[in-house]
Amino acid sequence: MKYLTVIAASLLVLLFASFTLAQEKEKPKYGWQREMTAGVNLTQTSFDNWAQGGESTFAWQLNYAFKFDNNQEKTNWTNSGKFNYGMTRVGNESAKKSIDDIKLESVLTYKIGSKVNPFIGVMGESQAGPGYDYNATPKVKITNFMDPGYFRESVGFGFKPNEIIATRAGVSLKQTIVQETEIVAAKNEVGAVSVTNLDWKISDNSQLTSQLGLFSNLKGFDEIDVNWDNVLTAKVSKYINLNFNVKLLYDKDVSAKRQIKQALAVGFSYSFF
Repeated sequence: MKYLTVIAASLLVLLFASFTLAQEKEKPKYGWQREMTAGVNLTQTSFDNWAQGGESTFAWQLNYAFKFDNNQEKTNWTNSGKFNYGMTRVGNESAKKSIDDIKLESVLTYKIGSKVNPFIGVMGESQAGPGYDYNATPKVKITNFMDPGYFRESVGFGFKPNEIIATRAGVSLKQTIVQETEIVAAKNEVGAVSVTNLDWKISDNSQLTSQLGLFSNLKGFDEIDVNWDNVLTAKVSKYINLNFNVKLLYDKDVSAKRQIKQALAVGFSYSFF
């Protein structure tokens, strides 16, 4: 499968980057390390008797992300999450949702004195508001909050060679919650999970974060669910950031083809810690 080849190649790139870009080893910092960032992006154009033509537009997007990490001598507890929501209005049409993501994750690792350590983790993912199929007349609601919703509990071993990259793999339980939507069926699955995180500070003003999550119910290679989320952030000034997000999804139960979402945003951003 083409998408499996792309994933394998991407993993090799991430692993290569982790070893070639690793910084000098520093003494570990114990205690809570907190990161929290919120931002808003606005875009607006308006036309009045404009001979060259065009349509008025207005778009807004809210971004919020956090990471709370409690590092101790024998344990590491990492809690992270993100919330993105935006709307776009073109001309006289009603406003439409442009982006909507909610994701929460918590991972507890027990250190046994090596770079390979056991972990236990939980993850939840959904969207905040209703989503519609605008190709239908009238529009048809196809998603809503926790409709669908995804939860996953996993246990296994993680490998962290340096501060740039970390990967973990193990067995997992996955629940898909459905209320009214018909794009996917409610189900419980048991399988194998793999999650690889890249956190690379390219320069003082730019950072790349990437998470590649794979889940297999062990029925076949074409049953592997892929969730690959990439965010490139560049600081233009103290409060102005550029944010470029590319997300690739593959779930055979939703679509036979891979899904791609891309978003580029420039706007106000503030870091709390």
